[in-house]
Amino acid sequence: MKLIKNAEVYTPDYLGRKDLLLANDKIIAIEDQINAEGFPVPVEVIDVAGNIVTPGFVDCHFHLTGGGGEGGYQNRTPEVTLSKLTTAGVTTVVGCLGTDGIGRDMVALISKARGLEVEGISTYLYVGSYRLPVKTVTDSIIKDLLTIDKIIGIGEVAIADHRSSQPSFEEFTRAAADARVGGMLSGKAGIINVHLGDGANPFGLIERTVDETEIPISQFLPTHINRTEAVFEAAIDYAKRGGYVDFTGSENPEFWEKSDGEVRFSKGLKRLLAEGISIDQITMTSDGQGSLPYFDEDNQFLGLGVGSAKSLLVGIKDAVLNEEIPLETAIRTITKNPATILKLEHKGSLDVGKDADICVLNPETLDLETVIAKGKIMVQNQEVKVWGTFEQNY
Repeated sequence: MKLIKNAEVYTPDYLGRKDLLLANDKIIAIEDQINAEGFPVPVEVIDVAGNIVTPGFVDCHFHLTGGGGEGGYQNRTPEVTLSKLTTAGVTTVVGCLGTDGIGRDMVALISKARGLEVEGISTYLYVGSYRLPVKTVTDSIIKDLLTIDKIIGIGEVAIADHRSSQPSFEEFTRAAADARVGGMLSGKAGIINVHLGDGANPFGLIERTVDETEIPISQFLPTHINRTEAVFEAAIDYAKRGGYVDFTGSENPEFWEKSDGEVRFSKGLKRLLAEGISIDQITMTSDGQGSLPYFDEDNQFLGLGVGSAKSLLVGIKDAVLNEEIPLETAIRTITKNPATILKLEHKGSLDVGKDADICVLNPETLDLETVIAKGKIMVQNQEVKVWGTFEQNY
């Protein structure tokens, strides 16, 4: 058991100063005061001394086995290690494949996800890659969703991008329909995670599917909406129709803003809120371990960066400290919102019965102090006290 004392709790809604009691991997109490003395089992007391406590971060677009390769074999990016996630506050991650669905495949992705789960965090997956038709593990998308516990949707399916398979409307709609039905039958989200390129009409295939079929707009989670000003403007119109929109975070938003015309998360979030878009429609992901390629005007490869989970907290800090967006608003984009959209019922918020996934932040700088995943301390800068033993108190 662990008792977190004197926490400024954001569920992500602000609750005020509270104590949280954890038993194994669950939150079992959130009260004004909880006294550890007299418990029949040892209790680790973590006094956070007025620091902020939030849900653990949910990164729902991450290349667990690495990405890249657009510039040849030497440009393949490496797979992630546990510490790169936990030291960034990520306690739940959704893995995907990208441009390369051949050199990296679903068996490798599932194996990596299970390894990270054994190490202590929660993992889920999209089946497929940039290309359609989806290369499944079994013989169909629906069967993958029904029989493979970690698979919760398909993606990242690329559209409006020179690296996509240039899918037809029929191909795209059939994949979306199968993901929806598979999700319904399995009780999962069945989400279609869509990679948006910077081509003309980036949301065209999604919007045509919504207009011409019965598949709802809520079945899609388009990502990279901030890659250019033009894509972002289209994303505003799409969000006004009720669609979800996902920002890609950056460790160095100023660099990408100046060099590549990217809309930084903090400014984009402020704009969306000013346009009347509900915060519940907005998420941010890291595209972690994915390649960040540079192309010239003829789409010739120039260079490569690598996505990092740290971009999530960079974006939150920028939004709160520089754009004066309330923490309880900004933090939803990497906690409650992705958990709700992906139907991860025990994730994304602090409440009794939820998984004990917790981040402790410095209230002035928003730097990470402690990270707890499923009740286990993964990163810690706080003092821990142990009160009593079973023999002394029983």
